[in-house]
Amino acid sequence: MNEENIIRRKISILIDGDNAQASLLPQMLVETSKYGQVTIRRIYGDWTTASMNSWKKVLNNHAVQPVQQFRYTIGKNATDSAMIIDAMDILHSGDVNGFCLVSSDSDYTRLATRIREAGIFVMGIGEKKTPKPFVNACDMFVYTENLAPKKPKPNRSRKTTTTTKQPASDPEPIPLLKQAFEIAVREDGWASMAMLGNALYQIDPSFDPRTYGHGQLSRLIMKYKKYFETRTQESNGTTVFHVKLKE
Repeated sequence: MNEENIIRRKISILIDGDNAQASLLPQMLVETSKYGQVTIRRIYGDWTTASMNSWKKVLNNHAVQPVQQFRYTIGKNATDSAMIIDAMDILHSGDVNGFCLVSSDSDYTRLATRIREAGIFVMGIGEKKTPKPFVNACDMFVYTENLAPKKPKPNRSRKTTTTTKQPASDPEPIPLLKQAFEIAVREDGWASMAMLGNALYQIDPSFDPRTYGHGQLSRLIMKYKKYFETRTQESNGTTVFHVKLKE
């Protein structure tokens, strides 16, 4: 992703308060800020209900504007319509060129699609239970499970032999990495790490190296030396990583 475009990008973050975790608000703002300047910050919900109390403690600290939306029907989430209307108003205002939609609700699938159709960057943040149509409608999607603070590992006095297995829900990423490499590879057989990352998001907007226990894509790639060869190159004072698929 072009760094100059990221610096210039202005992002509106819109949060469905009924489908997001208040405790992760700081992490969500930091994650969104990686892709631009967060200029509009709004959260939607019925603030007369006790379920929204957890949000009230953190909104002022992070300058997030609460938007009231009454529930006219019991058991029906009314925040989605208010959030969608606001998003379209912001889109047509031209004040931002990026959106972050925070929810695990598939009702926002069409909204994300509409924003992308306008040529505007859209990212999503939600739980792993988020339906795939909404995830794939975004340019990129971040799971809140990857934002939650990691619990410290307990100290063990005895030396034990353990085997770390990949969770069933997160299979080894080798097929995905190989597919992305075929998209990003140049004529010389190498692909830059940046182009590989862009290809991964094209294939799966929810791709995140943190899902596999690594904070950076380069570290994830270097874990699989059996499949990939890496090299570095200095360019204008910056170290550029390159990847090659082994025969």
